[in-house]
Amino acid sequence: MTIDIRIFRDRLPEAIAGLAREARQEGHLHIARLVDEWSAGETRFSRDGERLLGAFAGETLVGVGGVTVEPAMLEALRMRRFYVCPGMRGRGVGRMLALTLLNHARPFCRCVTVHVENDGATKFWESLEFRPRDQNGYTHVLDLRG
Repeated sequence: MTIDIRIFRDRLPEAIAGLAREARQEGHLHIARLVDEWSAGETRFSRDGERLLGAFAGETLVGVGGVTVEPAMLEALRMRRFYVCPGMRGRGVGRMLALTLLNHARPFCRCVTVHVENDGATKFWESLEFRPRDQNGYTHVLDLRG
């Protein structure tokens, strides 16, 4: 299985609606919020260091994730709107998205934060060396410089 990571710049793919629906079925609303905020022009992942990526298996969108400026900390970016469809979990898609975003983030910041809401996500982010630090709306931090 080949995974293709693509940058979303000017528009979201139509397939994002299916991903939002899958996430909603699991009780997650953050992909629907991504679509709403993008449509309203509120969050476009266009400031310095920001980026939104999609993971595709063929032409099927199987995951999404981005980084935005972290408002609670200087020189930091925040992992946002991260989701991999259930059928693709455990196959390295999330890791590929996260590592691509972290490599992109390095020239722009000293650390990256994430807000983790469940045990599976905690294990995932901690496997990438994010460390617990529950404050200012985020739960984990990865120091990129040390």
